Amino acid sequence: MIQRVRRQNEPNDGSLRISLLPTGAAGIAALLKAIGQARHNVKLQTFIYRDDETGRQLRSALIEAAQRGIRVRVLIDAFGSYSLPNGFFDELRDAGGECHLFNPLNPRRITYRHHRKALICDRSTAVIGGFNIGDEYNGDGVNSGWYDLGVQVWGELVDDLAQAFDRLFKQAGAGDHPRRFARFYLTRQQQNPVRSGVQVLLGGPGLTFNPFKAALMRDSGRAESLRIVSGYFLPTWRLRRKLMKLARQGGRAQLVLAGKSDVAMAQYAGRSLYKRLLRAGVEIYEYRPQVLHAKLFILDQTVYIGSANFNTRSLHIDFELMLRIDNEALHRQAEGIFDHLIDHSDRIDEAGWRNQQTLWTSIRQRVSYFMMARLDPLIARWLWKGQV
Repeated sequence: MIQRVRRQNEPNDGSLRISLLPTGAAGIAALLKAIGQARHNVKLQTFIYRDDETGRQLRSALIEAAQRGIRVRVLIDAFGSYSLPNGFFDELRDAGGECHLFNPLNPRRITYRHHRKALICDRSTAVIGGFNIGDEYNGDGVNSGWYDLGVQVWGELVDDLAQAFDRLFKQAGAGDHPRRFARFYLTRQQQNPVRSGVQVLLGGPGLTFNPFKAALMRDSGRAESLRIVSGYFLPTWRLRRKLMKLARQGGRAQLVLAGKSDVAMAQYAGRSLYKRLLRAGVEIYEYRPQVLHAKLFILDQTVYIGSANFNTRSLHIDFELMLRIDNEALHRQAEGIFDHLIDHSDRIDEAGWRNQQTLWTSIRQRVSYFMMARLDPLIARWLWKGQV
């Protein structure tokens, strides 16, 4: 069983504190509590926002905060939240809140999405994770709901998160002209400082410096242990090579991936890589109780938690937010989470996997890989060049 981590109180001296949220339900509860305790401002960003019980409950908390005189701003992705009814946030706006759609749907730039998930309150506390706002994320991942996780932080790091939110929120409200977005995409991402062993890593599209990708490539290249949890798995060739090289050299290379997935094509694409990874000695496990949606990378003693998957889209196309954490206590907790997931997963062995493959599954895997690893980035680059 996952042990719920005791949350620490907000520090008075501005020093950084961090607490693991081991399930999606814990993450949603943290969101509601932080909004209820906010005194000055609330900033919420997410990819998917559902019109369901969880979404309406959170909306009520946002409206109540706005009615208390708190400045409330919400940023949701236009594609991820396309099913949200028009007028869903009208009552929030009537109470003084603001809501912007990131990148309104347009064929000329539809591939670039806002995938970050974070709540920032009063520049003093923040909740970051992989969970969106919806009923499927509000569970324990074993008996109900998808499996997801996140962290809550207090202290100086929150200011970096607040500034990143402000930049995107301002741009989302500036208009929907394709070239305006293109110019923003080309803006060089800032490298945030390391604060008490924790760093905010921002990812986004373009040819400029990507702090998340740079840190992940650097850490994976020198790690002796790689333990990856990713709901959507499609790493770049360089990352696959690092995994296989580590396994061949006797290091620990372990993957916990989705046995159940909400995106069949993503699952087929990831499975197309199993044969070579298994042959190299990489351990692959598929999580069975529920849909796996978590993003957790443990590279030696360093832990990555946030919105990004271990795939090409998160590294090159979408706007992502990850925390890179060097903290002994949180590392132990993350290792416990990983072991828990293995206990609820089936290990994939090379011989068994080879025997399961049919001509039809092989075709589906190869087509899915081509669509997601080749065609998707190709279209993204083509649309990019058309906007600059």
